[in-house]
Amino acid sequence: IDEWVIETALSQVERWQTLGLHLPVSVNIGARQLQRENFVARLGALLAAHPHVNPGDLEIEVLETNALADLARVSQVIEACREIGVLCALDDFGSGYASLTYLKRLPVVQIKIDQSFMLDMQDDPGDLAILSGVICLCAAFHRQVIAEGVETLEQGEVLLQLGCELAQGYGIARPLPAEDIPSWVAAWRPDPLWVDSCPVSHNALPLLFAIAAHRAWIAGVEAYLKGVRDALPPLDSHHCSFGIWLDADGRSRHGVRPALLAIESLHQRVHVQAAALCELRAQGRSQEALAGLGELHEIRDAILQELNMLIQVHSDEE
Repeated sequence: IDEWVIETALSQVERWQTLGLHLPVSVNIGARQLQRENFVARLGALLAAHPHVNPGDLEIEVLETNALADLARVSQVIEACREIGVLCALDDFGSGYASLTYLKRLPVVQIKIDQSFMLDMQDDPGDLAILSGVICLCAAFHRQVIAEGVETLEQGEVLLQLGCELAQGYGIARPLPAEDIPSWVAAWRPDPLWVDSCPVSHNALPLLFAIAAHRAWIAGVEAYLKGVRDALPPLDSHHCSFGIWLDADGRSRHGVRPALLAIESLHQRVHVQAAALCELRAQGRSQEALAGLGELHEIRDAILQELNMLIQVHSDEE
């Protein structure tokens, strides 16, 4: 089955080429096939049967968990593939026991970050920190990085701000039949939000984490009001993660900027509104509390807008 998949991929590349479309194709390789002694020889034979296909048009994806089983053997196989022109990627990075040793010892050209980190990247500063760290490490080790599972324009925007320009997921396209690919490629255009996005400066990175922290706090308030969680989020404006950032790093870095003064005012308002809604729920008036979420979201969005303005200011200055 594994060889049939490779053969099918190579045949499809040839068919696209006859239509004037040149696209590389990635193929996942299972652990059993990867560990066969004749794997590279068989791969070479399959390529030889398709002389019009450049070996670089085929990419092998190795699961992180497979690489973990026998790092030395997998490294040898990847190097042998590279010698015949086939490049390799490490798939689902972060889903198992991701190690910096992989970046050091595996001669892969691309690291694919597992999609589990995309789900909450906008509302979880921890996931955002992992993404930022992996992207920076890949740059340091001269590896391309691709984000899996990108489903929204906003996720793509954050990734671009972090310096990740390659992605896959429903935010780009749903799976398509091979015959539909040429017309899709001809018609596809990136959204203006992505076109206008660029990596933020190192000094502006804390603002991205502040955005995630504020979104996380709002999500916590909403979950409490809907009865999804029992614990109250910090209602004191100085005790939430965003407030702690605002009182320390925020004021020290941006204290004289009008945007920060607006953020401080809005932050006080959003906490007052959240406290009032939580009090309504405590009184058993949950429907009234839920009705006030719209205003809470409006204040949230105003804060996020001001934070993005601060990011833009940094970009203009640098």
